[in-house]
Amino acid sequence: MAGLSSADHSVSPPFVQIPRDYNAAHDLIERNLAAGRAGKAAFIDDAGSITYGQLSERVNRAANALKALGLEMEDRIMMAHLDTVDFPSVFLGAIKAGIIPIAGNTLLTTSDYLFMLNDSRAQVLVVSEPLFPTFAPLLEQRAVKLPFLKHVIVSGKDAHGHLSLADLMAKAATACEPAPTTCDDACFWLYSSGSTGTPKGTVHMHSHLIQTAELYARPVLGIREDDLVFSAAKLFFAYGLGNSLTFPMSVGATAILMAERPTPASVFQRLQQHKPTIFYGVPTLYAALLASPDIPKPETLNLRVCTSAGEALPADIGVRWTKHFGVEILDGIGSTEMLHIFVSNRPGEVRYGTTGKAVPGYGLRVVDDAGNQVKTGEIGELQINGPTSASCYWNNRAKSRATFMGDWTRSGDKYIVDEDGYYTYSGRTDDMLKVGGIYVSPFEVEGALLSHPDVLEVAVIGQPDEDALIKPKAELPKTATGKIQRFKLRAKSQGT
Repeated sequence: MAGLSSADHSVSPPFVQIPRDYNAAHDLIERNLAAGRAGKAAFIDDAGSITYGQLSERVNRAANALKALGLEMEDRIMMAHLDTVDFPSVFLGAIKAGIIPIAGNTLLTTSDYLFMLNDSRAQVLVVSEPLFPTFAPLLEQRAVKLPFLKHVIVSGKDAHGHLSLADLMAKAATACEPAPTTCDDACFWLYSSGSTGTPKGTVHMHSHLIQTAELYARPVLGIREDDLVFSAAKLFFAYGLGNSLTFPMSVGATAILMAERPTPASVFQRLQQHKPTIFYGVPTLYAALLASPDIPKPETLNLRVCTSAGEALPADIGVRWTKHFGVEILDGIGSTEMLHIFVSNRPGEVRYGTTGKAVPGYGLRVVDDAGNQVKTGEIGELQINGPTSASCYWNNRAKSRATFMGDWTRSGDKYIVDEDGYYTYSGRTDDMLKVGGIYVSPFEVEGALLSHPDVLEVAVIGQPDEDALIKPKAELPKTATGKIQRFKLRAKSQGT
């Protein structure tokens, strides 16, 4: 199985060449073994660590275990898995075997999982033991409710009468040839958070993982082999998958995995105990960390750089973080559809309040409602042209055609670009407020409110007043992933 050559690794983006015959898992593993890193720690979780050599063996065992259950190339498995070393083992094992893993959000409800299991027609469910109770009601009526599901594998001590991941892997062979996949084969799926409706199965190809590393992680983030990274965003997120798996494995760095939910206490514990050099967070978490009464002194940490995505980072949070810790936050924007960040601030060139500049290899345009490019300084929808755009939404042709328009992908975000090429977030396409005949960005109002020391989080929508004139109003419903549910706010503002 061909992989990226060493010459390819040194090529400056956007000239990244992916061979036609290519398996993403094989590449990420073999590049580290070939570089002599078999004995280096790849992942550290709450129970210990595994080396790149051990990871290679675990990936092969997982691949063989899945094949032994009768799964073949292009079959799908659903993963509802906490961030432990079992996640990369199963995720990469499936990919190496040509089987398609679907990384499921671990914060969803039983009904959410019912929809995704049937929508994807996954034949196998791999679930972490602490999450098993959420699936138990479905599995009790499996024949009726889950007609496509053939096997349930539990990662943990108690398999609850189902297959044990540890037992399956212990019995599996340690050698495995990669499946004869191509760079354009479906590699894995991620379901969108559903913040604007029913979750959509977003299909990504084998070439996409390494492209995000070569285009963003190396030249923009500046990740290195000697980095120790920690992401508060979980592996089931597109953002977290790159942060904790693709990026460190692309250069031979080490990633810290945390199974529990990120809180100021749990995050600060890892930052002080392991002393990672790169920390990946989200704006809501940065705000909570800064508000924590137990915020540590900067000398107790070893941070070199921080990143933020998921939502636009308010300038005040970035300024206060840098003032306290002496480290910049590189705010950027990515999406499930584009897999990772395509606009970002750069080290030493950060402008808080902006999302930064285009990541090399990605084309950007800001257009009006008619699809015409707007002038510099005017608000429009951001659209992206890049090599990591998903191929489609599974079984959803209408939304696929509306989002993936040939070479361009709609972000659904409103942006302004200035003369220096810096992009500033101005809200979602359907969140913009027209007040007094002028477009007003909810994010700008939110930024002003967040600058007040008594405000931790806020979301702003348009609310008609007694004269039916739109006025900004603050509220805060959230999704299970912590994102603000603006569609609920809109429905409320419209009286529905």
